[in-house]
Amino acid sequence: MSISPRSTLVVGWEVRPSLSVSQNGDRSEVLQLMQEHFGCGTLRPDRSDRTLKWEVRSLPLIETRIIPHFRSYPLLSGKRADFELFADICERMGRGEHRGTEGLREIVRLAGQMNPSGKRGYRPESIIQSLEMKA
Repeated sequence: MSISPRSTLVVGWEVRPSLSVSQNGDRSEVLQLMQEHFGCGTLRPDRSDRTLKWEVRSLPLIETRIIPHFRSYPLLSGKRADFELFADICERMGRGEHRGTEGLREIVRLAGQMNPSGKRGYRPESIIQSLEMKA
C-alpha cells in the first residue's frame, strides 16, 4: 500500500494499492503464468534487487480478480495476515473511505501493520498527525 502526499486531494494524501510478486529472472515463467492466470498485471524489472516483478495496481482488478482468488485459496505463509489487511484496505477504498479523514486514518493504521520489515516513505504516525492538524 502506497500512501503519499497529494495536495490536490481533500484529505491531502493519496492511497494506491499495489500487489507484487518478485522472482529472479531465471524463474520468470512463474510470473508469466500468474499474469496469464489473473489476466492482468505487468511484468517489469526491479532494479533495486535485480529481480523481475509481476505487479497489479488497479483497484478494480485487485477487487475482482486477486482478492477473490486468495480468499478461495489462502496463502499458507506469514503473508496471509498481510494479505487480509491489504484486502480490508482495498475493500474500504472500494467504498470510498480513503476520501475522508476518518476512513483514511483507519486505512493508515491498518497499512502500518502490514509488512513490518518493508520500507515506508512516510511513517503512519506522521500521516495521522497531519490528518489531525487538518481537522
